Amino acid sequence: MANNQMELNFPKGGVFTVFIIIAVIILFSKSTVTIGPGEGGVVFERFGDGINTEKTYGEGFQIVAPWNEMIVRKVRQQSVSDEMNVLSVNGLEVKVSGTVWYEPEFSKLGLLIKTKGEDYENELLDPAVNAAARSVVGRYTPEQLYSSKRDVIEQEILDEVQKLLEDQYLVVKRVLVEDVKLPPTIRTAIETKLKQEQESLEYEFRLAKAKKEAERQKIDAEGKATANKILSASLTEKILQEKGIEATLELAKSNNSKVVVIGSGKDGMPIILGNQ
Repeated sequence: MANNQMELNFPKGGVFTVFIIIAVIILFSKSTVTIGPGEGGVVFERFGDGINTEKTYGEGFQIVAPWNEMIVRKVRQQSVSDEMNVLSVNGLEVKVSGTVWYEPEFSKLGLLIKTKGEDYENELLDPAVNAAARSVVGRYTPEQLYSSKRDVIEQEILDEVQKLLEDQYLVVKRVLVEDVKLPPTIRTAIETKLKQEQESLEYEFRLAKAKKEAERQKIDAEGKATANKILSASLTEKILQEKGIEATLELAKSNNSKVVVIGSGKDGMPIILGNQ
């Protein structure tokens, strides 16, 4: 029976060696972090002061102590869209939807996470955007919000947000107001008013055009009258007689006419009779 039993003989210290190898693999896996494109990382020191605010790690392969933790966040430009109900200057509730582009300061990522937490968008960005939007929209009427003031409102909201987030390690790059929704009755009234204003502008344009055309025709007529007056003053009887004679001679040369000169016309001009 002893012959049928298989005996496993490990080398002396083999179990300990396997244990060491496994431990090294585990420690290595916990000590290495790969930070992806457009990301940054900060170290949370478990036995230290928490978030290390002195250094932000960039893209690539990084090594940290196995008892610490690397917190990785996006540091490239990002966007967030939202829709909120706000009040216009006359107290009418409007719904504004827009998009904000932002990015954390790379070198201050540790301070941002330490002071505002990992969810700093909800803790810091959203309240600032909402406050700025309510402040700015509250300065305008629904008609201004709906029509011509969109670009001005965007810039004012951006200025307000940047002011609120100053020294907060989060940079807002741009604000876009995508849509302003008004109650149907108010929207219809505004559209009707805008249409009437457009028609009025078109009518005024036609009137101005007609007035300019009348002025042009008047100036043209006055110019022609002045020219005729000058021409009439310059035509003496002698000049007219000479012109008449020249015209008569030209007619006489025509191959299609037979010219007969009979006697004398008024003022000594010949009388021309002819046929085809």
